[in-house]
Amino acid sequence: MPIFLSRLALFLVLALASVPVMAQKLDDRPRTAVMTAFPPEWAALVGAVSDPVEHRVNGLTILTGVIEGKPVLLIQSGVSMVNAAMNTQLMLDRFVVKRIVFSGIAGGVDPGLDIGDVVVPERWNQYMEVSFARQTPSGWAPPERPDASALPNYGMMFPRDIRVGSATEPVIRRRWFTADPALVALARKVAGATRLARCLPTTGAAPAPCLDKTPKILVGGGGISGPAFADNAEYREYLFATFGAQVLDMESAAVGQVAFANSVPFVVFRSLSDLAGGDSGRNQMVTFMALASTNSATAVRAFVAALPD
Repeated sequence: MPIFLSRLALFLVLALASVPVMAQKLDDRPRTAVMTAFPPEWAALVGAVSDPVEHRVNGLTILTGVIEGKPVLLIQSGVSMVNAAMNTQLMLDRFVVKRIVFSGIAGGVDPGLDIGDVVVPERWNQYMEVSFARQTPSGWAPPERPDASALPNYGMMFPRDIRVGSATEPVIRRRWFTADPALVALARKVAGATRLARCLPTTGAAPAPCLDKTPKILVGGGGISGPAFADNAEYREYLFATFGAQVLDMESAAVGQVAFANSVPFVVFRSLSDLAGGDSGRNQMVTFMALASTNSATAVRAFVAALPD
């Protein structure tokens, strides 16, 4: 081969190698993404998907189909902030997502809420994004100087805002990722007409656990997310006083951050399975996670049915 042609071939190979490989779209129909974190939440919704088509990506099962007459995709993100962020971006890269709706369980932070209640927060914060301070003779000394708007610390833990931007927003420190106002308004409209369960149907010899009173739906306020399963009464009181949060979980704020970065509207429905340490006895998540998952799914199905075509 002449030297010129060999150099040209080498140039083309190098040029092609430098072109980023775009993720292959698995479906080109615009859909509402309905996200869950783990099996009980998925089980509460998967039966509602008609005409399902299964897609497998990186170990995930993603269903495209229809819920309440609306085109959707149903995905189980996995528990944890990293799983939630990673798989939200994967979903956005592989599908045409009009909006994200998350359905799941949570720990209750607001003492005015009860197990089984469903909360639809207006904003989400990553409460364990913190600086660990060193202890000195004069008290805790964080490595960063807190500004005037800094939130109060919990011992050595000093909350930090997250530096992030998007295609249309500058990179700045952000404390909250805001759910889409129109989606929150629709959730508020749907909430009054949606009935939640106090008990699940009995499927075995033992009766299913029941709640003391019929759960309610609260739309508004704040939610917080972090990489810890929180079950501590003192820390719960701090979180309520500091963030004014109603619920906490391990995924939603990560989904909100990715949605913000990609300019995709999102809203989150969370039903309380436990009180994050505020229970009088042991944590009740295992006892009530199926009921809480069902109540969140009930609210989400009513919400999806009310979405515009």
